[in-house]
Amino acid sequence: MSDKDQAHADSPYVITGPLLIGAIVVLAMANFMAVLDTTIVNVAVPHIAGGLAVSPNEGTWAITSYAVAEAVMVPLTGWLAARFGAVRVFVTAVIGFGIFSALCGFATSLGMLVTFRVLQGIAGGPLMPMSQTLIMRVTPARHINIGLGLWSMTTILAPIAGPLLSGSIADTIGWPWAFYINVPVAIVCALLAYRFFASRETAIAKTRVDYVGLGLLVLWIGALQIMLDNGQDDDWFNSSFIVTLAIVAGIGFLVFLIWELTEDHPIVDLRVYRHRGFVVASVAMALVFGSFFASIVLIPLWLQTNMGYTATWAGNVTAFNGVLGVVMAPVAGLLMSRVDPRLLLSFGLSVIAGAALWRIGFASNMGFEQMILPQLAFGLGMPFFFVPLMGMAMASVTKAETASAAGLINFLRTTSGAIATAIVTTSWSDTATADRAQLVGRLSQTDSTLTQMRAAGQSAGQALRSLDSLVQGQSVMLATNQMFFVIGAIVAVTAAGVWLMPKPKGAMTAGASH
Repeated sequence: MSDKDQAHADSPYVITGPLLIGAIVVLAMANFMAVLDTTIVNVAVPHIAGGLAVSPNEGTWAITSYAVAEAVMVPLTGWLAARFGAVRVFVTAVIGFGIFSALCGFATSLGMLVTFRVLQGIAGGPLMPMSQTLIMRVTPARHINIGLGLWSMTTILAPIAGPLLSGSIADTIGWPWAFYINVPVAIVCALLAYRFFASRETAIAKTRVDYVGLGLLVLWIGALQIMLDNGQDDDWFNSSFIVTLAIVAGIGFLVFLIWELTEDHPIVDLRVYRHRGFVVASVAMALVFGSFFASIVLIPLWLQTNMGYTATWAGNVTAFNGVLGVVMAPVAGLLMSRVDPRLLLSFGLSVIAGAALWRIGFASNMGFEQMILPQLAFGLGMPFFFVPLMGMAMASVTKAETASAAGLINFLRTTSGAIATAIVTTSWSDTATADRAQLVGRLSQTDSTLTQMRAAGQSAGQALRSLDSLVQGQSVMLATNQMFFVIGAIVAVTAAGVWLMPKPKGAMTAGASH
């Protein structure tokens, strides 16, 4: 055991034995709960809109309000941990998340729901980075990679499980239960977290609050998230509202960067980006998790609009992403101590790229069974990307920077998913329109085809509608394949780029960088 590993093993934070298993499960479940709520409302929006007597477009604010609040809070985690203590922040966030989840279910108007969703997002934001930080602090060095593997498994599964649970709950027992289910989980996690970690509180530094940095953070993230959530409905930059939001987000971000990099006590410590390994890990996280999130949005859309699938069956196809992810996450953690993590990253990304490129051969006459293998392959690759990347990212920074680094990389994960979804869904729609125009231009013997359809018993109107439906279906299919080609290409390039990260020395404990 190296001196660094021995120092970590002797740390007063470290937990061993059966208590360690319980601690990791509690932290992983809290993370699952927070990530789950980023997607669990999506499918239930029509039910929420009906229950609160608002339009579906207004109902989407139940999604936006949570996403904005969470996106603001995630990068603040480092400052919160330093100011109030990592354990205190985590336990308080879990309790708050449970309380505001219950209040969301009790909401009787859209205003109430949006208010409680904002508060739920504020509580949920620190849960993701804080759970990761605590796992790295309380786990013995030789088990950190396995702990991160279990934590990563919940991060991969939660976005997939959200829509599946949401649809089932909304159709059976009612949309409020999409929020109520958090309450017992929050109670158990809060009680056990206090039991495991109360005596392992971190040091507190009472620094002044960077109110300017905080205000700028809220401004540009809020503008960006609202722009992304409303862009497609408002026809993007043809809308003065969206243009204004884009300008506010862009200028706000630049001013925020300048302020935080020159402030003595920044609300978000951007100085962690002086570490090359963390920079590469951040770029890889943004590109690959964005691609992953876009794919789990695009596939259900394609299945429901082009293949005649119900929301439930589209969710069943997507769920196969998580099957091998559950199995391989601990395996990826075990291999990290035996194999160069960059090799694991390249392997995982190559599998993901291959699965995406496999999908460019999809056709509109394929069956359910033919869709399963690419989904399984995609899920196989994700743990070999996510687990080593999070380990190497945290090992790239100093121990004092761990909470800040966890907050920033989780912020990139959350934001990249929103940005990629907006880009892919818009590009998909525009590409389908362009492909349709090309197909119509290339149609030959249209009159002959329509004549054959009428001879088969269709009226002139029915024959025309059938031909139009066929062209539209093929246009959407071509656009879907083109989107997956782009996703596969981005991931393949990232697979090569991860070798820019420095090779880790020894076990990847928190704060391995000097």
